[in-house]
Amino acid sequence: MEQDTPKVQGLKVETSFAGLIRRYVSASGLLIIATVLALIFANLPATREGYAWLWQQPVSLSIGSFNVFSHGGHAMTLMDLINDFLMFFFFLSVGLEIKREVLCGELSTRQKALLPIIGACGGMLMPVIVFYCVCYGHPLMERGCAIPMATDIAFSLGVLSMFSKRVPVGLKIFLAALAVADDLGGIIVIALFYSEGLAWKYLLGAALIVAALLIGNKRDVRLKAFYMSLGMVLWYMVLNSGIHATIAGVVLAFCIPANLTKGTRYYAQRIRKLVNRYPEIDVTEADKNRAIVIDKGELQILRRIESAADKLISPLQDIEDQLAMPINYVVIPLFAFANAGVDFAGMSIGSLFHGVALGVFLGLLIGKFTGVLSFSWLSMKLCVCQMPAGANWKSFASVCMLCGIGFTVSMFIAALSYPTHLGADAADMLNEAKLGILCGTVASALVGSFMLHYTLPRES
Repeated sequence: MEQDTPKVQGLKVETSFAGLIRRYVSASGLLIIATVLALIFANLPATREGYAWLWQQPVSLSIGSFNVFSHGGHAMTLMDLINDFLMFFFFLSVGLEIKREVLCGELSTRQKALLPIIGACGGMLMPVIVFYCVCYGHPLMERGCAIPMATDIAFSLGVLSMFSKRVPVGLKIFLAALAVADDLGGIIVIALFYSEGLAWKYLLGAALIVAALLIGNKRDVRLKAFYMSLGMVLWYMVLNSGIHATIAGVVLAFCIPANLTKGTRYYAQRIRKLVNRYPEIDVTEADKNRAIVIDKGELQILRRIESAADKLISPLQDIEDQLAMPINYVVIPLFAFANAGVDFAGMSIGSLFHGVALGVFLGLLIGKFTGVLSFSWLSMKLCVCQMPAGANWKSFASVCMLCGIGFTVSMFIAALSYPTHLGADAADMLNEAKLGILCGTVASALVGSFMLHYTLPRES
């Protein structure tokens, strides 16, 4: 459904992205702390075994003999709970962000969307090719081709924010929009290539839930509880259907209404009229800190203002805003703490220079950079797209290097590529993939920062 929220342009876009970057700066700092702690706990002799043991503990939420946190008749482990349940909310947030950007943001028009989408396509294709060339001929290794595809929006925007006002707004918009398009590509890959044997009765149940959600959207149901409660049922159905459970978050996001019942202007004007009707209250200096009792007429006006203000925010925007804090400050750091623990026992410096680790490292550092830059360059040379406002080729290439900062979705795809049930070799490759992700991310951040330092204009 069409979004009624006015499109932001000019200075408002800059303000919006400044807020987005500020949010991700602090979130990326917490993400770094969680990653460092994971590496410490995974390698200290006193904590190594306990760290590995913790994530394999079973969890349950039982109603009689029915366990909500079960998959295929077996209780989920704590690691499964984080990767399959909590990450459902992460992908719900990602889906809401994608939908918002498509409806009224930087992916809402062909002119706005084309460059970041073309750049994202190159940034997904080239890392796969690089990884495949490194790991060619080894079927188990080749399962990880998609690992270096993703750009981590929190880390990449966090690095970009260090250069403050030196970065043109056009480049900030390009990187954020590319990361959103990149996430969409990652979601499609997860749905297509990381599904197991399908259980049709659960798929049918999921289809019925989606139909109910779409009917609710069509009938203009505004209750967030309606969508979230059905969304939890959808998560369980998808979890047991053979499709990865996090896809349920994206499907739910696209079923949540993004429109306003009577439009933005109606509710804004209603609030102004109600505020003007509210009487002025004369409060003496002695009474300024004391509570007053208002009459029923004033109470009604305040409640009408509250109701209009609530309806001025679409369910999509409201849920996205409410999810932002727990996702950025709880879910993602917890995911990093559980998944970033690379056990260096038995590894040497040479571990990075062969196999999965090398494929992921080169895919992020070289593949992402060359893919985003070459596809963007070609689209501009063919006059399909234009250079972002305020940028030149040097600064644009520097931002393309930051696209190699992959973490959250890369770690997630790595866990899907090399699950524990495939044996000891898969466990070793998962460890190598994590090493490649960490090294590729750090290298891309350092090289990108160095390039930005010398290519961006100096502050006057």
